[in-house]
Amino acid sequence: MAHLTEPSVATLHQDDARFAFGRNWNDFLGVLTEERINASVQCLEAMLPREHIAGASFLDVGSGSGLSSLAASRLGAARIHSFDYDPDSVACTEALRRRFGPAGLPWTVEQGSALDADYLATLGKWDIVYSWGVLHHTGAMWPAIERVMQVVKPGGILFISIYNDQGKISDMWKAVKRLYNRGPLGRAAVLSVFIPYFAGRDLMSDVVRGKNPLARYRTYQRKRGMSIFYDWKDWLGGYPFEVATPDAIIDFCRPRGFLLEKLATDGSLGCNEFVFRRTAA
Repeated sequence: MAHLTEPSVATLHQDDARFAFGRNWNDFLGVLTEERINASVQCLEAMLPREHIAGASFLDVGSGSGLSSLAASRLGAARIHSFDYDPDSVACTEALRRRFGPAGLPWTVEQGSALDADYLATLGKWDIVYSWGVLHHTGAMWPAIERVMQVVKPGGILFISIYNDQGKISDMWKAVKRLYNRGPLGRAAVLSVFIPYFAGRDLMSDVVRGKNPLARYRTYQRKRGMSIFYDWKDWLGGYPFEVATPDAIIDFCRPRGFLLEKLATDGSLGCNEFVFRRTAA
């Protein structure tokens, strides 16, 4: 079982190398379309069937753009609460809710932290607690996972995604992300090296396989409705940054009363997705 400390929320969030996730999401909102929204709905439903979401309360921990909350609303969630530590992400989620949210749905949006036990205690218990690609960016991943567990109803669902542990490769990317967030020069250096690298790598892969290189960019939005450019920025700048193997996450959750129902493994540097069910006891 992972050793836990009691971190200071204020201290953790004062890291001088923290990526401005919300600014990136606000830019993404400008390219959001119904096609991207439908792709997000399909990806959420692939892990959580519609019958699990319909009529359920849905807590979106670290809502980012708000796209997953919107997907939950399209799948019939009865009540939604979206929160994020980043005020720009809160603003982005609220703008998305106003623009696309269904009329009459109880959907609240506010600022809050997954590390703030006092804040979480005010939220009560939820049928579904969802946190995709968030808890590994808090600076205290294990305490964050444990704290969000507390707001899952007995018999409820915890759906989290966490970056896969790739050993030394993960350590290398952590250094790149920290450099990106050290200031304008570090950010420019990382973008100037890796954006051309990503584009060139994908181009060569498509050419070798006889595929149309442009098709990759046209179809990328089918992946949770995301944009490849904003995903690249999110990946390069996403710091704090922690990782874990699937076994480590499962072993952490099981003794705390959360049993694995579904697992989708990335097999590389991306996120593994976990759907846990909280035992009734």
